[in-house]
Amino acid sequence: MSPHQASQQHGLGALEPGTRQRAQLPTRIADIAWSALAVLVALWAVWASVGAVRGTTAWGYCAAAWVLLAVALTMRVLAVRRRTRV
Repeated sequence: MSPHQASQQHGLGALEPGTRQRAQLPTRIADIAWSALAVLVALWAVWASVGAVRGTTAWGYCAAAWVLLAVALTMRVLAVRRRTRV
């Protein structure tokens, strides 16, 4: 079995240099990283908001979490808009 046939059986696609999948790999990794960051900061913001309402967390943590979430989402949108099509 050739390496090309093995990659088709696993459904991963050809990640050899010069292929379209290889060129898109850094962009996909960046998308996953920004999405993960946005989800984590969103969870932190909700957790801090609930804690602030209950009185167990300072309002400063809540405000910082929402500001960081806004920055992360803005950077994510700007990264998508500035992306060059491959």
